[in-house]
Amino acid sequence: MIELIPAIDIIDGQCVRLTKGNYDQKTVYGHPLEMALEFERIGYKRLHMVDLDGAKSKHIVNSQVLSRVTTETRLTVDFGGGIKTDEDIEKAFEAGASMVTVGSIAVTQPDLFLGWLEKYGADRMILGADVRNGKISINGWKEDSTEDLLPFLKKYIEAGVKTVLCTEISKDGTLAGPAIGLYQQVMEAYPDLHLIASGGVSSIDDIKALDKAGIPAVVFGKAIYEGRIDLNALIKMYSCTPV
Repeated sequence: MIELIPAIDIIDGQCVRLTKGNYDQKTVYGHPLEMALEFERIGYKRLHMVDLDGAKSKHIVNSQVLSRVTTETRLTVDFGGGIKTDEDIEKAFEAGASMVTVGSIAVTQPDLFLGWLEKYGADRMILGADVRNGKISINGWKEDSTEDLLPFLKKYIEAGVKTVLCTEISKDGTLAGPAIGLYQQVMEAYPDLHLIASGGVSSIDDIKALDKAGIPAVVFGKAIYEGRIDLNALIKMYSCTPV
């Protein structure tokens, strides 16, 4: 049964959503803590939080928001955005993150990522794989690397990575439906991987389709804030037990 993970993206301390990663196409939805408390009230256990200021600035910016959410809720939070140094990753864990999502560093400084994987363990490290035109994108989606998705995943799975958050950037924030074919390719290549699909989810039917396709987990955000998904109805259909 697919794991459900609502998402909160943060700019200037506010809950926002972008379209295709474009910072100029931003919609503000209120305070992250209010949203997190609502998710918890309904019964969700897990939260994906992204520091978009951090991703753009190349260092964590909104650690205080993370700390408030982890202090004032019992949600299991995975946190990403701007984790570039030992200081950044320590700051995220000190602020209460149970897991961190790291993508850019896995491309630009693979030895540093592997060191973190060894130090903190695979259960606390999520490999972020943000994809545009088949290539891994980095630094808040402002740059495309030369890394192809499947070979990129292979080397880190062989190194011990168990969980991957894969975002199809062309779908993100569009409410146009998830890239199910892409996720199926990943699962066919690496059937034991805990793959978290991200981008394009517009309805409960999209989540059902991902579940039917055998995708282990899904992150979704804009569909919540735009009223496309009834969180109460969804939680009655699926288990929200964290990883």
